[in-house]
Amino acid sequence: MGSVAISLPPLTYFPLRNPYGADFPGVKTRDGAMELLRKYVKAAQSPDQTIMTWGYDVVAMGGDLPTRADLDAISKTQPIIVWDASEHYVFANSAAIQKYGITDDLVAKTIGAGKNPDGSSNGQFLGTEAAKIIVLKPLSEILTPQEGLKRLRYLGALMQQAGITTTGDLFFGGVNLQLETMLTRQYFGQANSIARIVHVADGVTFSGLYGNNAIDEALKLRASSNERIMFNGVKFYADDAFVSLGMELQYPGYINDDRFKGLFMFNSKDEFVGAMRPWWNKGFQIHVHSNGSGGNQITLDALAALQAETPRFDHRFTFEHFGISSTAHGRQLKELGALVSTNPYYVAERADLNADQIGTDRASLAARMATLLKQNVVVSLHSDTPVGVPSPLYEVWTAVNRIGELSGKTHAPAERVRDVERAMRMVTIDAAYTLGVNDRIGSIEAGKYADFVVLDKDPQEVGRKTIKDIKVIATITAGRAMLTSQTRNPNW
Repeated sequence: MGSVAISLPPLTYFPLRNPYGADFPGVKTRDGAMELLRKYVKAAQSPDQTIMTWGYDVVAMGGDLPTRADLDAISKTQPIIVWDASEHYVFANSAAIQKYGITDDLVAKTIGAGKNPDGSSNGQFLGTEAAKIIVLKPLSEILTPQEGLKRLRYLGALMQQAGITTTGDLFFGGVNLQLETMLTRQYFGQANSIARIVHVADGVTFSGLYGNNAIDEALKLRASSNERIMFNGVKFYADDAFVSLGMELQYPGYINDDRFKGLFMFNSKDEFVGAMRPWWNKGFQIHVHSNGSGGNQITLDALAALQAETPRFDHRFTFEHFGISSTAHGRQLKELGALVSTNPYYVAERADLNADQIGTDRASLAARMATLLKQNVVVSLHSDTPVGVPSPLYEVWTAVNRIGELSGKTHAPAERVRDVERAMRMVTIDAAYTLGVNDRIGSIEAGKYADFVVLDKDPQEVGRKTIKDIKVIATITAGRAMLTSQTRNPNW
């Protein structure tokens, strides 16, 4: 899904890297985004073509959330879908709502689906469950075998140029399981592939597709793992997105609480625990998308309940992304034996933007690192593409500096990772450990795959503030060397 989003016509606030040419410079205002959207609509190849964009930033661009009426003002006849930067919010006009069968009954029963006083859709689909009902069909239109492979190559070029040799997909099956399986075999499964992939099954999707047989189907996939395509674990969602501020916050909540409201993905904690219980009891590693302090607490409570029922060692229950947390959360997490995979972009790109909505302290303390490391929690880093453009060196730079892109301010300096070598572990050894494949990748040693990256400078020897500027020269995956200059050509 990340490969589709990041290669769509962009509406991002921050500049967006293009592997084949000039970067998209970013659009800074709501009006600017709407004007660019008009240009995308004007360039439509047919009146039936859905104009689907990605990257609209509901926090950075300010103003009210786009509505059906706002998008109808651009076009009532051309289907328009605006997918926000978090991938959790979707906005649609009347033509898209009609084209994709969004009925009043469907809106009424879907968590996060906005409605008008008469019960019809207001064009706002907020949160994972609501977004799915409007975005999966146009995604399936885009993800034809030929187009899907093209977009995987686009993301693959971005990854290779950033020095990535193994990636994790934590939403496997969430769009179209059959097509995703075919595409991953075509792109990652070939002998000349320049990257490996670890697939984590989307728990809700697998349960919807297979019912009581969901775990057996996931086990079959795990048994089919090979050196290039690996299957391990299952993913669930606790609260909503960090970037769009749909995450659940504990007291005192949001400053502007009439605009931003937390959204929990299950009707109750019991339902949340119940969804994970069968997978836990079968020994699966569980990843939970958990962002706000409220989301993190309910996920901790759920893990405590599972541990009390069926104690497990080395379960590697992982919090993805552990955005807003407290020291008490870290201690409880350690006691329960869980891991954290955190998103450094929450500091570098979001702390400056979020201060007015959640307060300077909480905004600056997002994506805690040093506190967790002191509590002996295994912490890895990720980009959550397309939330952040894949770039391990940028993630390391953020970990050791915690500098805001907009202000240049150091956010929560006590949370900086003091040792560059430790930060490098967080995108290599500890990342592999988090994905449950550290027996095969993550470090260069006998018995593991000899995948590595050639850099023009040693991150441990340059000034900390220049780590993100280190150039990636080449990647070597399964013995295949690829210069980054080669993947800058779309025909590579």
